Amino acid sequence: MSLESVRAFFAQKAPDITVIESQVSSATVALAAEAYGVEPARIAKTLSLRIGERVILIVTSGTSRMDNKKVKALFGGKPKMLAPDEVAEITGHEVGGVCPFGLKAPLPIYCDVSLQAFDVVVPAAGSTHSAVRISPQRMAELVGAEWVDVCEHRLAPVT
Repeated sequence: MSLESVRAFFAQKAPDITVIESQVSSATVALAAEAYGVEPARIAKTLSLRIGERVILIVTSGTSRMDNKKVKALFGGKPKMLAPDEVAEITGHEVGGVCPFGLKAPLPIYCDVSLQAFDVVVPAAGSTHSAVRISPQRMAELVGAEWVDVCEHRLAPVT
């Protein structure tokens, strides 16, 4: 269902983008980096957070960590990660496949500036075995995301 909602999203809004499926799991940053042949920092992970009564999604570089103080200052409350069953219920995507595309219902989406270090990033596409390759700017435009600075940035050195 979730993978299909992402496919439908791209068919309608960006038919030039193809969902890539992997035979191996891409449910974690490390697995996704290996499955799609990119460094972990290029994996665009989506965090599902509750801040007070609001639920928001923050998409960030795979090697960045959320800075609770920055999030609290920006959004006016302490962020709490959603439980896995809440993630699936609210986003329509299972943990490991959460992305800002093809959501069950509209949610506020924010992209962390850590993604701007890359020309192409690889976010999940609704399942633990799917992703897309997309520029961070295009991703933000397609989902109506606002750019924010809410992470401790740890870009891995390029080797």
